[in-house]
Amino acid sequence: MRNNYLFTSESVSEGHPDKVADQISDAIVDLMLSKDAEARVACETMTTTQLVVLSGEIRCKPMYDESQKDWAANGYWAPGALEEIEQTVRNVVRDIGYEQDGFHWEKLRFENFLHGQSTEIAQGVDSREDKDEGAGDQGIMFGFACDETPDLMPATLDYSHKILHRMAHDRKTGAAPFLEPDTKSQVTLRFENGVPSACTAIVVSTQHKPGYDQGEREAELKSYVRGVVADILPGNLLSDETVYHINPTGKFEIGGPDGDAGLTGRKIIVDTYGGAAPHGGGAFSGKDPTKVDRSAAYIARYLAKNIVAGGFATRCTIQLSYAIGIADPLSIYVDTHGTAADGITDEALEDAIRSIESLRRLTPRGIRTRLQLNRPIYRTSAAYGHFGRQPEGDTFPWEKTDLIDELKAALGR
Repeated sequence: MRNNYLFTSESVSEGHPDKVADQISDAIVDLMLSKDAEARVACETMTTTQLVVLSGEIRCKPMYDESQKDWAANGYWAPGALEEIEQTVRNVVRDIGYEQDGFHWEKLRFENFLHGQSTEIAQGVDSREDKDEGAGDQGIMFGFACDETPDLMPATLDYSHKILHRMAHDRKTGAAPFLEPDTKSQVTLRFENGVPSACTAIVVSTQHKPGYDQGEREAELKSYVRGVVADILPGNLLSDETVYHINPTGKFEIGGPDGDAGLTGRKIIVDTYGGAAPHGGGAFSGKDPTKVDRSAAYIARYLAKNIVAGGFATRCTIQLSYAIGIADPLSIYVDTHGTAADGITDEALEDAIRSIESLRRLTPRGIRTRLQLNRPIYRTSAAYGHFGRQPEGDTFPWEKTDLIDELKAALGR
């Protein structure tokens, strides 16, 4: 590992067109899970000027059932189901704050191409008396944690998320009425001896009300952004040498899906670790928790975070791998990057994870049971990162640090 370097991460707001798509897809996941805890959902969303399109596969008998012939006139949808799906979509767009000429929650055109799940996929992933539920697809998933911030996240990404989250809050409460929903941020930090020592650059590009690209109004917007940055970043990281690029291209009035098309799953690095850790390539949003792209990435973060929170290492990467239709992971890999506590090896941590009974071999059902993932908890994860969030109520259970004692016991400490 290098000790001295510059590193950068970016984030995008809930109003970014790709994030609009992610939130809609996860709102559909939540809707289906609220009707059936064993629902299967693979929902993709596309957004553009005054248009939202859904596509993908579902299995949720209270909503869609091909055995109900009397529903066939609606494409096997239950009475009222199509209307409920459309209203869910419009509510997401409304909550984000889009009431613009080019994208308006009430005026946009909506098209729904969701249909039943393939029986050939179902046969490989459903549990039977003689077979545990298999993984919904093959793939590799990574989890990561480090001690750079109290949330045990890479500092560059953590600050990038929090800048945008604060700006969205101020926009919605009226504290910054000149802001519009589509915003991006980027934070560059200098690391010395592996520790953040200075912020060298801040980039914020925010959609704004007319006129806030010139004169006193532009100065007001830029002063506001600098104030948010000062509130979010530790004071010792900012100095007169920090370079700010605030709306560097100038006018930014046309944004969101009207400015650029959005698709589910295009911001997977923003969703995870900002480039500070590997990513297996799979997106999370729009997928029910039987899909290991989502659930295994969550349990990998949970494991890595508990390893760091428990003082077993200060930096930890975990990889899991799966094959479609096979319940047990093909591999478990731990890398503490040379930061493990005295007497602890990466191999010992791998063995400890395998030995913890409550993890149930890290099978898809075992993961969902441990983290209680069969609940409608996903829309809140679809903006400002899936990791580094505070668990509240049912949300973000993979951010809890309640595995530490079991790890200690498994390690004999």
